[in-house]
Amino acid sequence: MEGVVSPEPSQRSALDSSSKQDTTNEVLKDSTDAEITKIRLLRAFVEARDPSSKEVDDLMIRRFLRARNLDVEKGSAMFLKYLNWKRSIIPNGYISPSEIAEDIAQEKLFVQGLDKKGRPIIVAFAAKHFQNKNGADGFKRYVAFALEKLCSRMPPGQEKFLSIADIEGWGYANTDLRGYLNALSILQDCYPERLGKMFIVHAPYLFMKIWKMIYPFIDDNTKKKIVFVENKKLKSTLLEEIEESQLPDIYGGQMPLVPIQDS
Repeated sequence: MEGVVSPEPSQRSALDSSSKQDTTNEVLKDSTDAEITKIRLLRAFVEARDPSSKEVDDLMIRRFLRARNLDVEKGSAMFLKYLNWKRSIIPNGYISPSEIAEDIAQEKLFVQGLDKKGRPIIVAFAAKHFQNKNGADGFKRYVAFALEKLCSRMPPGQEKFLSIADIEGWGYANTDLRGYLNALSILQDCYPERLGKMFIVHAPYLFMKIWKMIYPFIDDNTKKKIVFVENKKLKSTLLEEIEESQLPDIYGGQMPLVPIQDS
């Protein structure tokens, strides 16, 4: 357009940098200046070692940094390990339901609604889980499929989800210690800072024996988010975090459960 002078390349670069800086500051508005500095350091470190990391946003970088208590070196190592894991478990960028048909058929994971903080709610029925006949990798893909689904349902600005683990009817036939530990590892190492809270409900005495074996593998940050709920206080406890209109109908709420593959 006549009369308009285009900026020089160096000026455009400065403008782009300024725009990117403003965007970063807006996304990370609840971060301190010190944390933002460390986010930039971690990003520079991982981008130099794995160019694919340029595709992730600052919130993801921050989650890995926070998971390692703002230690840039440890956060970088954790993030690079995650990228390698994702390439092996989700090589095509997504997991087809046909790849995890055995686990889907068990109908053990459901989603519905949001809690009072806007976090998606997932409900897991432990008594419907049985050890995968196709080996550990099949269940790992199912866990990744579920977490990817959950993350895709998060409203803008939301990073966490709420989980209800229902152990009613669980018995030795459902015992899958290896599977439980694999799921825990994926949650903690590949989707850090995603779990907002977990309610464990209807836990029978037998389950507590397995829980004692799992507990040492749970990191301190995750332990703080887990709450065992007494049967007599079930609805009242859930209502502290979830409006009745969003509470699953099986717990006295109004929201029907939806299988995770249909969400």
